[in-house]
Amino acid sequence: DICIIYNSAQMILEVVIHVIEKAEAEGKTTVRLHTGDPCIYGAIREQMDILDEKNITYDYCPGVSAFCGAASALNLEYTLPDISQSVIITRIEGRAPVPSFAAHQATMVVFLSTGMLEELSKRLIEGGYTADTPAAIVYKATWPEQKTFVCTVGTLAKTAAENNITKTALMIIGDTVAAAHYDRSKLY
Repeated sequence: DICIIYNSAQMILEVVIHVIEKAEAEGKTTVRLHTGDPCIYGAIREQMDILDEKNITYDYCPGVSAFCGAASALNLEYTLPDISQSVIITRIEGRAPVPSFAAHQATMVVFLSTGMLEELSKRLIEGGYTADTPAAIVYKATWPEQKTFVCTVGTLAKTAAENNITKTALMIIGDTVAAAHYDRSKLY
């Protein structure tokens, strides 16, 4: 028998653990599914710590992160010679504060911030990107209903509003979105 816990955003941690404990007591195997890759904004460390405390064994299987799916959806490479050699994965301050990385001018992938795009644009510009820096919004990367929108840092909020994108999207910021002036790789 299998107990599947999926889309448990409405379940608080204690309820998730209770369901797992109940399934374990009944001799069932629990499958706790996360969307995307649980190692990025997946809140799995706290789940694993509790399971360790309770001596409940588990296997942690990686998923495909939305940032990888988004690159595929846009046919882009995050790291291009003379454009960006680094990718910053972050989120705008919501429930948890994060530092601003705009000054690095690296490719930036911003999770969990679709509802704060005006603020995101403002912070990116204050941090060092220009309003015309290439950007993209990828809604539900790798899902059948996936949508992609290429825009600029200054038009993120407008682009999302025009396309009714209010959640379940990530933003990609930086010149790799346009890939207009990169040098050929020296790896050959």
